[in-house]
Amino acid sequence: MSETFQSKWNYPTEVFFGVGELKQLTGHCHSRGIRKPLIVTDAQLFDLPFFQAMLARLNEQGVTYAVFKEVKPNPTGGNVKLGTALLNQEECDGVVAIGGGSALDAGKAIALMAGQTLELFEFEDEGDNWEKVNEDGVVPCIAVPTTAGTGSEVGRASVIHDEEAEVKKIIFHPTMLPTLVIADPELTVALPAKLTAATGIDAFVHNFEAFCAPGFHPMADGIAVEGMRLIWKWLEVAYQEPENIRARSKMLAASSMGATAFQKGLGAVHALAHPLGALYDAHHGLLNAILLPYVIVANQSALTNKIEYLGRCFDLPKGDLETLLKAILDWRQRLGIPNTLQEIGIDASKAEQVGAMAIADPTAMTNPIQFTAEQYSQIFQAAVTGKISQ
Repeated sequence: MSETFQSKWNYPTEVFFGVGELKQLTGHCHSRGIRKPLIVTDAQLFDLPFFQAMLARLNEQGVTYAVFKEVKPNPTGGNVKLGTALLNQEECDGVVAIGGGSALDAGKAIALMAGQTLELFEFEDEGDNWEKVNEDGVVPCIAVPTTAGTGSEVGRASVIHDEEAEVKKIIFHPTMLPTLVIADPELTVALPAKLTAATGIDAFVHNFEAFCAPGFHPMADGIAVEGMRLIWKWLEVAYQEPENIRARSKMLAASSMGATAFQKGLGAVHALAHPLGALYDAHHGLLNAILLPYVIVANQSALTNKIEYLGRCFDLPKGDLETLLKAILDWRQRLGIPNTLQEIGIDASKAEQVGAMAIADPTAMTNPIQFTAEQYSQIFQAAVTGKISQ
């Protein structure tokens, strides 16, 4: 019998979900022993009314804090180093990370690095590197997502761009899991339509790849299927009706579900998106949204039963590749997602390099098919030109 039923399962942290929950930030900080937080975000979010209102509440409640707002859309090792230096300079005893996946990943990495003597990339998710972490040097982190996309708020890792090596690296340690999550759907209302679409399909890809990853993990599979169903039903509503709190709530939950489910694994979409983000500084969610159908076609021989099942979940007329693929392509079009990488300024000149980087990415390990570097290059080129061949 080739299938194995031996595996290790991990599930997330405490989540406070609901409209207005951010107003309880002071109490949540105190419950985790955080008296002076470093608030990690990006400059654009810092200027929004809800953020300034949050700072005003903290001031009124006598909470001292520092703010680090230099996080880039693809957070870098330099971002983490500067944020950690500010945390220690200001004698902060915890992190509150507020934003999309970039701010959350940067915040978690800063909390990890607070009291470390080794450099950040020495904790890259390879072998037993995670055992090098001095756990006493990690400060608590509270995560506040403002997009329904990465699900980083319930993850034990951060994706950080190593600018010198021109590669994205996954930093992992169990203590990176935020000690508490404030999931306030109201914070996602301000998200522009384009970002709502890109981050929403990013969440869909997390659920989809987790469901398709090999291995025995029925809890992850169940969560992934429901996560996909929610996104399939509610993303367009959130896109068309940005102030629809019901839709925003469903999407925020589905985003966390995706990151919970992908403890089972991810796949070729992410194996390609990570190097493309590093090489072209492109938005991660948008890359995933564009790449998805090309990877589905490449994986089709290993997905027959999965596709048939998803056809039923999405109420499609047939449970075959052609029907699913058309449904996804039509869905992307309605959400304004470009069909090709070429449309966002990416050409095929680095195809060989992309293939080599993709096969080395940890997410390639749990793709249903173990592609070669050449095959990854071919998928990438297809996504550049828009050539989808079944």
